[in-house]
Amino acid sequence: MSDDARLQIIPLGGLGEIGKNMMAIKYQETIIVIDAGLMFPEDELLGIDVVIPDISYLVENQDKVKAILLTHGHEDHVGALPYVLREINPPVYGSKLTMGIVEGKVKEHNLDNLQLNTVRPRDKVTIGPFEVEFIRVSHSIPDCMGLAIHTPLGIIFHTGDFKLDQTPIDGQVIDFRKMAELGEKGVLVMLSDSTNADRPGFTMSERVVGHTFDEVFGQCEGRIIVTTFASNIHRIQQVIHTAEKYGRKVAVIGRSMINNVKISMQLGYLDMPEGILIEMEEIGNYSADKIVIVTTGSQGEPMSALTRMATADHRWVGIEPDDTVIISATPIPGNEKLVSRTVDLLFKQGAEVIYDRSAGVHVSGHASQEELKIVLNLIKPKYFIPVHGEYRHLIKHAQLAESLGIPHSRIFVAENGQIIEIGKKKASITGKVTAGKVLVDGLGVGDVGNIVLRDRKQLSQDGIMIVVVTINKENGEVMAGPDIVTRGFVYVRESEELIENAKSKVKEALDVCYRKNITEWAVIKSQVRDKLGKHLYEKTGRRPMILPIIMEV
Repeated sequence: MSDDARLQIIPLGGLGEIGKNMMAIKYQETIIVIDAGLMFPEDELLGIDVVIPDISYLVENQDKVKAILLTHGHEDHVGALPYVLREINPPVYGSKLTMGIVEGKVKEHNLDNLQLNTVRPRDKVTIGPFEVEFIRVSHSIPDCMGLAIHTPLGIIFHTGDFKLDQTPIDGQVIDFRKMAELGEKGVLVMLSDSTNADRPGFTMSERVVGHTFDEVFGQCEGRIIVTTFASNIHRIQQVIHTAEKYGRKVAVIGRSMINNVKISMQLGYLDMPEGILIEMEEIGNYSADKIVIVTTGSQGEPMSALTRMATADHRWVGIEPDDTVIISATPIPGNEKLVSRTVDLLFKQGAEVIYDRSAGVHVSGHASQEELKIVLNLIKPKYFIPVHGEYRHLIKHAQLAESLGIPHSRIFVAENGQIIEIGKKKASITGKVTAGKVLVDGLGVGDVGNIVLRDRKQLSQDGIMIVVVTINKENGEVMAGPDIVTRGFVYVRESEELIENAKSKVKEALDVCYRKNITEWAVIKSQVRDKLGKHLYEKTGRRPMILPIIMEV
């Protein structure tokens, strides 16, 4: 190994944001990728379904991309994988449950000839110059793993998403022994989950939620409706155990929830007592005190099952006055309004809603400050890179690391796309690759950009005015029109004078073009837009999108 050998660590998503997690690690001619997640759109991304990382760098270097390593099966870590595998097709490695979830996703996208490999904790896989060791960690979904990547320059340790749950639902405690061994060997770089880096203390065990469920279920006389993330299998398991204790049947509603429950049962990650699970069509066959419904909609998604129940729009389930609804999740940043609206609608329908964090119906799956300190002290890395969090989380995590004795010069709070280059003697940020957001809208991937979003925003704010006019191409005379159609701008029947004045302005613009002998359609349309737009703003203070349609005879 030469003295100028370099490791490059390149975050392509997940830094300065919640979700869209993706990290590339490069040594010489080999690149391995950790996770391929998505994030859900913010309010200003009108009509967008999901947001995925920009993988231009990986596509440009696809001959060097030798593997994708998955830490666990949450959407923010595997949701973008089908879109990535359309462009590049390296081997994919993940745990049994993670790969079960992935197989369901790639089947929906009609992808085949994929190289999907299942690994277990403590398995080792050699990929070019890298030897990757998989390490069990605790999170809010079974089968989560951190990664110890042995490189010619030293060990890179990636925690994945984790918390130090001493009493996990599946009994699989984080592999402290292996982490301590890594610390003894010496870790060159540690990349660690920062989601809860601004929360003091310890994150409570998942079993706390089970105790709360026990209390709530014991007091409820009507139906119980529980919503949580569809991939939170531990939470779903606790609902099932508590329902069994109180003699209730369980119905699962929502496509993603049904899929994940089915996969988890098939792979043995969900213990479903015989006869407890019923179809949603059977709910009416039982009295209200014998029913528990597990559903999607914890983030207030407009088309989710819970939201449709709240708006009395669900085919099988309507909210009844004695129902108790438990929202067993916290809103993802940006979803607070949607969740609040759903809670209000549920109360309006007469349900009792338990939704506050203090009610004990949700605990985080991420480590808080004291747990982050424990892992930092176990690993004792030479260099530290906080990952998975908004910028304030990364800063807080960096400050924690510095308080434990890691020099400030060896801590890198990076941004997506930056290249963190690590050599035998020093490390620094040396450049940048293309990184950012790719918007998915329906079947279109990346075909909606800033211009389309700008148009959507304008349409949503001030509406559209369509002007249709027919012109004689010989002499420029107006043969028909102008006719005006508006949507989302004004109510036409109450604005007849405004519309008539608008038609006059269109005629004036056309007359100017005729006198100046302007025959280019683009110029004529521009004149109509300018003249009409100025008039409408003077009269209404609004700027609708103006779409002139000029026909010639």
